[in-house]
Amino acid sequence: MVANIRSGSSPGGALYYNKEKVDKDDAEVLLWQKMLDPFDKYGRMDVDACMDSFRPYLEANRRTTNTVFHASLNPSPEDKLTDGQLRDIAQEYMERMGYGDQPYIVFKHKDIDREHLHVVSLRVDEQGRKLPHDFEARRSMEILRDLERKYGLHPSIKGQEQTDREGLRKVNYPDGNVKRQVSSVVRACLRNYRCSSYGEFRTLLELFNISVEERTGTIDGRNYAGIVYGALTDDGYGIGTPFKSSRIGKDVGYKALQKYYATSKDRQKEKGSLDSLRQTVKDAMSPHNTRDEFRQLLKADGIDAVFRMNPIGRIYGVTFIDHNTGIVANGSVLGKEFSANVFNDLYPAPKQAQQVAERQAEQKHEPQSHTSNPLTGIVDTVLDLADTRAYEEQQRLIQRRKKQRSHK
Repeated sequence: MVANIRSGSSPGGALYYNKEKVDKDDAEVLLWQKMLDPFDKYGRMDVDACMDSFRPYLEANRRTTNTVFHASLNPSPEDKLTDGQLRDIAQEYMERMGYGDQPYIVFKHKDIDREHLHVVSLRVDEQGRKLPHDFEARRSMEILRDLERKYGLHPSIKGQEQTDREGLRKVNYPDGNVKRQVSSVVRACLRNYRCSSYGEFRTLLELFNISVEERTGTIDGRNYAGIVYGALTDDGYGIGTPFKSSRIGKDVGYKALQKYYATSKDRQKEKGSLDSLRQTVKDAMSPHNTRDEFRQLLKADGIDAVFRMNPIGRIYGVTFIDHNTGIVANGSVLGKEFSANVFNDLYPAPKQAQQVAERQAEQKHEPQSHTSNPLTGIVDTVLDLADTRAYEEQQRLIQRRKKQRSHK
């Protein structure tokens, strides 16, 4: 059995994620402790009721930033457990982890071959004090080994650490219901990964065929800031109409993301947090490899290396996405020896490719249409986050300039 433990600033994101699964009958509520009935009068899961159960603890919180304990418990696909056994395992795990007196709710996910559990609780007690979490990962592993022996479960093996990521499938536009697909993946990314900047978050989402755009500015003297999400094709081009984050929820909006970036940045600064990723990347770096071979080596270790290149193939940025630990970090964050310039020197574009790219760039005199550009070039004309007046005013200014030029 493998556990994947995450933290967060508010339980809302984890609860909404599980509610989406329950509403689609891909999950069910298995048990809850020290909480109000999590269902409304129609038998539907009620996130507000769950939040009401957590609220006294959150209001009593003294100074803990990451108040959420969200764990997934993943038995081997070969283990066939009854609901009663799953309840017993969840309760014993929470008791021994020190959360036996905490409010928590347990969900059983069944949308993939491997049935598994999600547990949502709080890291602060009724007095607002943070629960001890020293050596949390080690203690969790020891508890799971005991549970495996007690219930006769298959022991976890290397490779099973790629834990529960069923919400992280690429968005497929032809499947329809794009907003639901996007919302599910975005929330799964926020839950499973740590991005310390908008650029890192955008790079992560693009892996799952999702675009994200920050939209800030001023209208009528009032500042605004927001987020636009959209779907991408497999080759990175926008498809369909993007939509505001408000159509999904506040937990994926601009303010929530700023808090998420800040928390992720603090986690990255913790001593040793980047050591494993840094060493793995360093081990794969070799002048005897090509760019593709370097990426393949990292891929085998569950890490994606995403290079950003200009039209002639020069690397001007690199981001590493560690799917094992959930760390997303630009090369410059890891250190100077992992900067874009270092990789460009190590893996320069073939001269022939540079010459072809330069010839193609010279031939491109006409701008591409919005429908063929990646999403970063289409949002301005498809949707304005604050108000359509901003776009209309922009068009009026353009027309005015054209008239002024024509009169000169």
